[in-house]
Amino acid sequence: MKFSRSKNLFSKALKLMPGGVNSPVRAFRSVGSNPVYIKKAAGAYLFDVDGNRYIDYVGSWGPMILGHAEKSVINAILKSAQNGTSFGTCSEGEIKLAAMIRKFFPSIQSVRMVNSGTEATMSAIRLARAYTGKDKIIKFEGCYHGHGDSFLIKAGSGVVTLGLPDSPGVTKASAKDTLTAVYNDINSVYRLIEKNRNNTAAIIIEPVAGNMGCIPAGKKFLKSLRELCSSEKIILIFDEVMTGFRLARGGAQELYGIKPDLTTLGKIIGGGLPVGAYGGNKKLMDMIAPSGPVYQAGTLSGNPLAMAAGYETLKVINKDKNFYKKLSILSDYLYDGINQVLKKKNLDYTLNTSGSMFTLFFTKNSVTDYSSAKSSNISVFSSYFKHMLNNGIYITPSQFEANFISASHKKN
Repeated sequence: MKFSRSKNLFSKALKLMPGGVNSPVRAFRSVGSNPVYIKKAAGAYLFDVDGNRYIDYVGSWGPMILGHAEKSVINAILKSAQNGTSFGTCSEGEIKLAAMIRKFFPSIQSVRMVNSGTEATMSAIRLARAYTGKDKIIKFEGCYHGHGDSFLIKAGSGVVTLGLPDSPGVTKASAKDTLTAVYNDINSVYRLIEKNRNNTAAIIIEPVAGNMGCIPAGKKFLKSLRELCSSEKIILIFDEVMTGFRLARGGAQELYGIKPDLTTLGKIIGGGLPVGAYGGNKKLMDMIAPSGPVYQAGTLSGNPLAMAAGYETLKVINKDKNFYKKLSILSDYLYDGINQVLKKKNLDYTLNTSGSMFTLFFTKNSVTDYSSAKSSNISVFSSYFKHMLNNGIYITPSQFEANFISASHKKN
């Protein structure tokens, strides 16, 4: 494949933007390459400016569960755009999407729309602190909850991809109030709670991590977290920005049968457009302004285009009772194929999967947390990524990210 036009565009971008990109992992630095510039997308495919076609397993980092440029979603966006792109006031689309979310997430009685996953998690943490009157939060090594100051402590995703330390610009006070536990290790949480008794407002977790690679939490581990939070009056927050409507209609909490106090959502509920949301029981959510004293606002929150795209995406999923079953069949077909090929190659690898999320780790170790994820051979992954790209397959340009399968992928 030729990448001359992408290379030329990146040279221009380097003069205009930090690192030439608007999000770090796009720079392809961890795989020792330059980014490709995408011109268009359709179904399961991406097409770059050099005319190369790729089977896409990134799906805009998760939201394109129906595939790119799904006709009904595009039509919904176009229809909405004809009436204006932003109102900065109330519109019916907000109500329709909120009702759809509440229908499938029993833990969400009330929901607030925002513009990104970062905004959703930041707002959920603020709410938890206000509700409990406590200051500290517990997160898990390798879990990434957006780039809010409270979360950039032993974060996953782009931070570990680029080999960066905890981000400069985060104050000592923010770092002091953020406690870090080991994913899938309940004893590490018990120790933090005991050490900071009566001063922990919330525990936030990706029930299936996607930002240190795909790593599912153990059911007993999550159940213990739920019991602990209930007994210690701590708010349990499930960050389902990636897993919400991706793993099941009711997200990971449906699969695990565990009800968090607050849930953060994003990705799919915008149908590919910028959106986020957070919600929980009404007593908690009624503390949000204007019902209560916890302030949070945004001109573009509930943007009519994002609401239309998200609602249409969820409507398509809702109409097909076998949607996730069919997606699972497609996913299993791919996973079987990956296993067959790699066993023949005699490589050290671990394939972690959860529904239509997956990560191929180049390590012989079982990957259950941040430490075991980092045992992966980055050099082998870099070679693998370049080989896949040159053969028309687009995967995440990082060992520490999840890949995604859409309903538009086919067996042949």
